[in-house]
Amino acid sequence: MESNYYDPADLRKFGKITEWSEDLGKKFFEYYGKVFEEGALSAREKSLIALAVAHVVKCPYCIDAYTKDGLQRGITKEEMMEAVHTGAAIESGATLVHAVQMMNKYNKLSM
Repeated sequence: MESNYYDPADLRKFGKITEWSEDLGKKFFEYYGKVFEEGALSAREKSLIALAVAHVVKCPYCIDAYTKDGLQRGITKEEMMEAVHTGAAIESGATLVHAVQMMNKYNKLSM
């Protein structure tokens, strides 16, 4: 049997975080539930956002959960991949824009 650091079965245990901090755990899940309710954004749109963010923060549990959620909401594989690419583009841009700091520092130090 192959052992992985991220055990997919652990996702089902997420609710148990309240056992070690009941008040904060309950508040988190209340907040989490409110965030994903229909509002200015549809639950479908929020699912796509969550999938993109899951990839950016590299959470395998979230990737599994929001891939499944997206399928249940009728989100196509093309829409999912486009959302992931959108997140990747923002993450890449955020990394590259910091090159301006490096360029500024280099120019200052090399004078």
